[in-house]
Amino acid sequence: MKKLFLIIGAPGSGKTTDAELIAKESDTISHYSTGDMLRAEVASGSERGKELNSFMSKGLIVPIKIVIETIINAIKNAPNANIIIDGYPRSMEQLHALDAYLQNESTITLVSVIEVAVSEQTARERVLGRARGDDDNTEVFNNRMKVYNEPLKEIQDFYKAKNLLKVISGEGTIEEIVNEMGEFIHSLI
Repeated sequence: MKKLFLIIGAPGSGKTTDAELIAKESDTISHYSTGDMLRAEVASGSERGKELNSFMSKGLIVPIKIVIETIINAIKNAPNANIIIDGYPRSMEQLHALDAYLQNESTITLVSVIEVAVSEQTARERVLGRARGDDDNTEVFNNRMKVYNEPLKEIQDFYKAKNLLKVISGEGTIEEIVNEMGEFIHSLI
C-alpha cells in the first residue's frame, strides 16, 4: 500500500523545496514535483515536451490526461511506500481526475493534502527573485497566481470535507516549515 501526500501552494510558496528536504531526510519517502517533471519533459525536446511548453510558457494549466499519466507513473514507480507530490491539484478538474482514479486503485491511499500558505507579496518576491526560467516574470506570475487562486477555495472545501486538508504557514524559515511539515507527515506514515 502506497501512502500519498499532496502539497499545494501558490507559486513561490516553497512547496517543492519543503518536500525535497523532507524526502532527503527520510529513506521511506519519495518526492515528485509535478512542475519539475513537466519542465524536464519540456527540456527533453520531445513532442510531448513541445506540447507542454505551449501551455506552461503562458502559465496555463497542462491538459489533465498528461498530468495524471505523469503522476500515476511516478507513484507506481516510486521506490518507497510514502510519496509526496507537490503542485497538484491545481484545478477541480485535476482534483476530480485523481480522486476518480484513486477510488478504483486499492494500492494507493491519499493520506493528506498539505497547503503551504503564503501571501501574494511573499510569493511574488520569491518567484521574481529566483528567475528560474522564462516563466518567472511578472506577467506569467500574475497569470499563475490567478490560475492558482481561482479554484483554491473549492479545492480546500473538497479536502476539508474529507478531513484531509492540513494548512501550514509558508511565511517562516525553511527550517521551521520543513520541521512542521515533516513531523506532520511522519505522524501519518
